Amino acid sequence: MFKLLILLELILSVSLFAKEHVVVKITEDIPYLYVNHMGQKIKVARIQDTNNILTDDYTKTSRECPPFCIHPTKINDDVQTIAEVEMAHFLKDKVPADKGIVIDARLQSWYELETIPSAVNIPYPVIQLADKKGAEKIFSILGMKVEKNGTWNFEDAKELAVFCNGIWCEQSHHFIEGMLKFGYPAKKMFYYRSGFQGWKLLGLTTVVQKENKK
Repeated sequence: MFKLLILLELILSVSLFAKEHVVVKITEDIPYLYVNHMGQKIKVARIQDTNNILTDDYTKTSRECPPFCIHPTKINDDVQTIAEVEMAHFLKDKVPADKGIVIDARLQSWYELETIPSAVNIPYPVIQLADKKGAEKIFSILGMKVEKNGTWNFEDAKELAVFCNGIWCEQSHHFIEGMLKFGYPAKKMFYYRSGFQGWKLLGLTTVVQKENKK
């Protein structure tokens, strides 16, 4: 019994030690979280090195405008704009419950290099250039049901957290506008405006899909 108590105390002390050493949490109550990405369990956390800095293309402050202009905070009055904390809660609560999907609206080449864990790639031209039949296929994958009379039922359609490269990137705008054009409910879409640059700026976990050999 004495040995068991010692073992329990050791486990508890190790657990507390580990918690104390999450120096950089996502929020005060979310030190990290787990998501599934292509069948693999991924821990989403912030880089613990407080001296870490970005060194890739996302360090750029200025790009030619147009096309890389600063976009407004809201795309549509009924589409909620979110930031990192809301995205973290979306990943923690909506995605595991199969109620939400994170959509990377960037071109496939961007997605293949690096993306947010659990994100599914639907490049914006896919919906922007779709006809009604094409939109129906996409919406059905996202949980919409086609009734016997042909009407579209969005009751069980997934909530979507949509992102692209950042506030200078218009790919999310094109995607959301395309979805709205065909009737996907605005209230089921969330615009993550800071996008991939904002995600990386806060040192949050990313997944590399394909190695850049340049």
